[in-house]
Amino acid sequence: MFKRRPSSLAPVVLVVAAVLLIGSLRMGAQDPALPKEQMASFLLTAKVVGSYEISKGVTHPWRLTLTDGTLKHDAKFQAINERKPSISFASGGGEVNFVDSYLYNLAAYRVAELLGLDDIMPVTVERKWKGNPGSLEWWIDDVKFEEGERLKLKAQPPDPVEWNNQMHRQRVFSQLVYDTDRNLGNVIITNSWKIWMFDFTRAFRLYKQIKSPGDLQRCDRKLLEKLRALTLELVTAHTRDFLTKPEIEAVMTRRDLLVKHFDTLIAAKGEQAVLY
Repeated sequence: MFKRRPSSLAPVVLVVAAVLLIGSLRMGAQDPALPKEQMASFLLTAKVVGSYEISKGVTHPWRLTLTDGTLKHDAKFQAINERKPSISFASGGGEVNFVDSYLYNLAAYRVAELLGLDDIMPVTVERKWKGNPGSLEWWIDDVKFEEGERLKLKAQPPDPVEWNNQMHRQRVFSQLVYDTDRNLGNVIITNSWKIWMFDFTRAFRLYKQIKSPGDLQRCDRKLLEKLRALTLELVTAHTRDFLTKPEIEAVMTRRDLLVKHFDTLIAAKGEQAVLY
């Protein structure tokens, strides 16, 4: 019987197949381990090859697919920039000097960088698409569910302490930027139970007060240190393209109130009960 001789090309074929597979995976990669600087560069320069309007949200965001010829990844584009003297909401109530702007997404990311919180916010840059300027945000994959879905399912995190620590950080940031539209759809959880926050188009109000001090019971030690280190000059340098002077001043006033709030809690309860 004829016996087929082992081909010397077999190892080569396997190597070529592996290379092609890796290449195809990279072209379709959804969560590459890239430095934030490379993510930002990709968002700014990659070609848009696909798009569709996201059904959720009143700001009508778009999900774009981008590629630079090697990497392929999605991003969220928001171009809303509405300013009204006053507005009434369908759910009741209203607001004077109403603003709903993509510029606040950019400002929020810049402030998060200053506080070391950019690890829980997607990389966000300013870019034009179809002639409209907007915020372009790295799409987070490996999503398990939104916070609203988690609550409906009554799903509990495997590590409650770490979960609470993540939530405390988000609450402090939300109070600092005074986000009036912090809802359960603006928080997503990945399969590793990491929390991501996004969509700050209705933040940076001019109110010089803390919105919900009762929500602020604990604080990350490093975050409090960074809050203390914030200066008007530093925040201005990082956000002047996106925020007005009164908006920046309101951030700094709320920063002062947040620091005072936690200092008061520490004095009353002790550092170990407040800081982690």
